[in-house]
Amino acid sequence: MQTILGANGTIGKILAQELTVYTDRIRLVSRNPIRVNETDELMPLDLTQPGTVDRAVQGSDVVYLVVGLEYNLKAWEQFWPPLMRDTINACLKYGAKLVFFDNVYMYDKSHLSHLTEDTPVNPPSRKGAVRKRISEMLLEAVRDMGLQGLIARSADFYGPGNENNFINQMVLKNLNSGKKPMWFVGPDIKHSFTYTVDAGKATALLGNSPDAYGQVWHLPTDTRSVTGKEFITMIASEFGITEPRISILPKWMLRPLGLFIPVMKEMPEMMYQYDRDYFLDSSKFTTRFGIKATSYEEGIKETCRVFRTRE
Repeated sequence: MQTILGANGTIGKILAQELTVYTDRIRLVSRNPIRVNETDELMPLDLTQPGTVDRAVQGSDVVYLVVGLEYNLKAWEQFWPPLMRDTINACLKYGAKLVFFDNVYMYDKSHLSHLTEDTPVNPPSRKGAVRKRISEMLLEAVRDMGLQGLIARSADFYGPGNENNFINQMVLKNLNSGKKPMWFVGPDIKHSFTYTVDAGKATALLGNSPDAYGQVWHLPTDTRSVTGKEFITMIASEFGITEPRISILPKWMLRPLGLFIPVMKEMPEMMYQYDRDYFLDSSKFTTRFGIKATSYEEGIKETCRVFRTRE
């Protein structure tokens, strides 16, 4: 039995599809789980409530923690530490392996131009401090308590079905409606993006590779350093636009914009990721598994194709 905690999110859905390569016993856990595969077991639970994680994990061989809590600092500080603690305890109790889908918020911002699994941990934001705390909880359990666990880290991601992230909200939707695409701070600064399909496939592979446990892994991400302008231009070309005019969002505008796009209210403390080069090195994964990331061109083409079918 392989169990996905947070199964209704973008990564959870892709992960459920990919796990069929390894098992036909997949349990989907969320408030209102939706069947992805015919044989999926659905378990509707609010994982922030006491006792629910234990019920969700019981009988599992591998547990994937891919919960997408509301992108809100207060919610993260309130719910993430107890959720990680409960998940670790349940995995230890039932002998399950734990795969945690993480981001890069805990890394030192002075090393953002080349992030590896060995980059110093020194979070520059309160959200990053939460991610540092919960990732350390897992690694300490691996080191001191016998947990079989691993961390899979992704850059900001893009891809089909990821409706609520800023690429969809600020770039695709604007281009589709004839408006200027928007970007943070500087369009000539480099920024890595992980394709959601690659992230889901790689997470499933890691969870089913015994030698991957006890480690941190960066999920496969295009090896090229592209700027925000280059990334937007690739998206715009799918809409028949060769030279998109980009509207730059200064930091002071984010909170007012949050009245219309709620996630923007949470972005000011994260602007350090857009005012300097940001490159995620996933060569460790590629070297171990021989799998390269989907190119930006191919991933963007599929993202735009799916976007158009849903608009």
